[in-house]
Amino acid sequence: MDRRTLLTRVTLAASGAMAALVGAPIIGYLLAPLFKPEGQEFISVGPLSEFTLGRTTRVKFKDPSPLAWAGQTAETALWVRQRSAAGDDMFQVFNVNCTHLGCPIDWRPEAKIFLCPCHGGVYYPDGRVAGGPPPRPLYEREWRVQDGQLMVRTQKLPTPAQKG
Repeated sequence: MDRRTLLTRVTLAASGAMAALVGAPIIGYLLAPLFKPEGQEFISVGPLSEFTLGRTTRVKFKDPSPLAWAGQTAETALWVRQRSAAGDDMFQVFNVNCTHLGCPIDWRPEAKIFLCPCHGGVYYPDGRVAGGPPPRPLYEREWRVQDGQLMVRTQKLPTPAQKG
């Protein structure tokens, strides 16, 4: 083997080793969320005193996302409706997103409806579809009461292929 061939092979081997050393962590960082189980935990959205019977309240919170680059999308909100004074059906907690295309919905207290301003989706106070293009009721979140706080389970927003 001549000197030129030897140096070419050494250079290619060194370049390949450097590419592997630099590329492996990058590939691992990009693929890790696919294999990491989704963190579902209960977080507090406020004390029970903030919610009154028959009233629908918007609560903002930072969703503990497993994605480091979630940024501003981790800032989200929920609609909380107190249905009764006590019991398993005390609250209904809805995602703030329309089930049509995920636009944020507004609560209209004077009309007692949820309204999607993007495409005209309308929902009754209990989350059922009243009109427009939404294919299903509003997505509800699991909740519980703990130490005088309303706790809500964090979860990803279902995609149209998933059932809510």
